[in-house]
Amino acid sequence: MAFTLNFIKLFLQGLWLAAPLLLSFILAVIVLGLLVGKRESWSKFDSIYWAFITATTVGYGDIRPSQRLSRVMAVSIAFIGLIFTGMMVALAIHAATVAFSQLLDLEKFQGSVQQLK
Repeated sequence: MAFTLNFIKLFLQGLWLAAPLLLSFILAVIVLGLLVGKRESWSKFDSIYWAFITATTVGYGDIRPSQRLSRVMAVSIAFIGLIFTGMMVALAIHAATVAFSQLLDLEKFQGSVQQLK
């Protein structure tokens, strides 16, 4: 349980530190999605929905751009989404690595204390 709580703490700290960049990516996805939606005559809700489905690389295909510039912006949204996902994975891996390292150090320390008794 200590490992899990430490991992969550470290992951949230990483999110806090990376928040300005992550929020910038989210804002870019929203703005690009709205621009594509305006060109394609979609509603704002459909535009943002499409942008996040594209950014997360889910791509249901229920809504898709038909104009060339809109498709270029779709590639940009997908690329931003890949970077965003990569950052989230990197933060999680870093938090897990540090938490696991701290757990091993704690176990090693407790083992040393047991030997002294």
